[in-house]
Amino acid sequence: MSLSQPAFLAPAERLPALRAQLKRQGLDGFVIPLADEHQGEYVPERAQRLRWLTCFSGSAGVAVVLGESAAIFVDGRYTLQAEAEVDGTLFARHHSGTQTPEDWIGGHLRAGMTLGYDAWLHTPNAVKRLCDACAKAGGNLEACAANPIDAVWSDQPPPPRAPVVGHDLEFAGVSAEEKRRSVAANLDGASACVLSAPDSIAWLLNVRGGDVPYSPLPLSFAILRADGGVDWFIDPRKTSPELVRHVGPDVSLRPVDEFAAAIDATAAGNNLIRVDPAASPSWIFDRVAAAGGAVARGQDPCALPKSCKNPVELEGARAAHVRDGAALTRFLAWLSCEALDGRVNELSAAEALAGFREGNELYQGPSFPTISGAGPNGAIVHYRVSEKTSRQLENGSLYLVDSGGQYLDGTTDVTRTVAIGAPSEEQRRCFTAVLKGHIALARARFPEGTTGSQLDALARLPLWHIGLDYDHGTGHGVGSYLSVHEGPQRIAKTANCVALKPGMIISNEPGYYKAGAFGIRIENLVSVVALGAEPGSEHGSLGFETLTLAPIDRALIDADDLNDRETAWLNGYHHRVRESLTPLVDADTASWLARATEPIG
Repeated sequence: MSLSQPAFLAPAERLPALRAQLKRQGLDGFVIPLADEHQGEYVPERAQRLRWLTCFSGSAGVAVVLGESAAIFVDGRYTLQAEAEVDGTLFARHHSGTQTPEDWIGGHLRAGMTLGYDAWLHTPNAVKRLCDACAKAGGNLEACAANPIDAVWSDQPPPPRAPVVGHDLEFAGVSAEEKRRSVAANLDGASACVLSAPDSIAWLLNVRGGDVPYSPLPLSFAILRADGGVDWFIDPRKTSPELVRHVGPDVSLRPVDEFAAAIDATAAGNNLIRVDPAASPSWIFDRVAAAGGAVARGQDPCALPKSCKNPVELEGARAAHVRDGAALTRFLAWLSCEALDGRVNELSAAEALAGFREGNELYQGPSFPTISGAGPNGAIVHYRVSEKTSRQLENGSLYLVDSGGQYLDGTTDVTRTVAIGAPSEEQRRCFTAVLKGHIALARARFPEGTTGSQLDALARLPLWHIGLDYDHGTGHGVGSYLSVHEGPQRIAKTANCVALKPGMIISNEPGYYKAGAFGIRIENLVSVVALGAEPGSEHGSLGFETLTLAPIDRALIDADDLNDRETAWLNGYHHRVRESLTPLVDADTASWLARATEPIG
């Protein structure tokens, strides 16, 4: 067995093996993001390098390894998870909001050291930050010819090869030809655009795949020309004659190994090529420059039109949420009977919910791993249950379940928090504050041009009034049978210059998490709608249409703490839930639903 190819390394052996490989490659350190060549949220097993090295299984994070020290950085969703999964004797664990990888590099890299990175796994924006950090320490940043982890991960899985299929016009709403020509007309003078985001390519060509978990995405690259034609670089083993006919003659399917040469040919002669510096691998920028081209740095031109759902997609989203809400309601009714008898744990609850969704019309699978957290596990924002961690749903505790489904006509994401038995006054106080924030955002009316960051405080204000807050965003965009987390819009404390526009689907999910005790989150998906102008107003207004349909636990609500408008919103929402879902559920569930949606106040 070669020293450079150890097989089936135990977790504790992986860090020393990587350090040995770094020496062989002439590097003093290496940066390991949770990323693949497409910069997507969910990556194939082959690209799970961060998990392989550190055992961290969350969906966002980065590690930095030097010869005598190493650290992992996660955001507020994953701090508790990192503490549970990552060996603190091997990796220092940091909240990226208080210490960034760049801060750590600046303090630990010594003068003259060389820090390596894989140019396929970092955006130019990320590379710039790393370069500045290395310069601050007197060190160097170097793109690796080969990823050193791949050299020591001998049982690394092969690249995925799931079949790619057409996404029918009855669900897509707009033809791929119309999309291609519309996007090509907005390249701002560039002769072509390089696309590396799988959801953008899937949306643009009206195709879907299965290369990554939870999102129906084919991994590929594309070059969109100013005339609307596309060179699509994809493993030919994923394609079929039917797919070739579906995409049409203006889309040329080419093997991925021709991508580099195609960039060279497109960029030659100082041609202007548009590439997104926030979402594309640095390798593309390096290649365009080496070929003599000029890069027009700009947002992925598919991102904004993809986020603004057309009428067919919006109607599909509404229909999908009705079916999904019926499945979730059947689960909640089942849980109300089973949990009090002590027969349910986090795993069995998640399995039961999956069973209620399976068989649903147009259902294709979950849109993300179900978060099923009881008691203190509910305080782990992106908790993932396992046989080792699964807790019983105990009397007096809270149970948080965040789940969603992928349907051919839409993508769902919903969180409900329920009391197991009688809740405490503290639980009801915190839940009611979260509910008040949720209602404030759901009822918001705002002028065109408003961004999500300008609305974020609406959802937090009731919590701030009692000295509480939550360490995650309030809302993320959602795709149409695509990624459950989609940009460019979001609602969060951090600044976002993207204005909310009609047709965008976004989550409304304030929460509160008391470490070691309980977690609370109430999440509905909403779409941005035009409300028109009020009498005497100087401009039109936008607002939200709530799409998600499922009861909110009345046992956790302090009705005396709701004002008249909040009470009216809740009662109106529950009336709509009852009217929409009752025809789709069995008689016992319908009886439970009637009780669960009774008016309060």
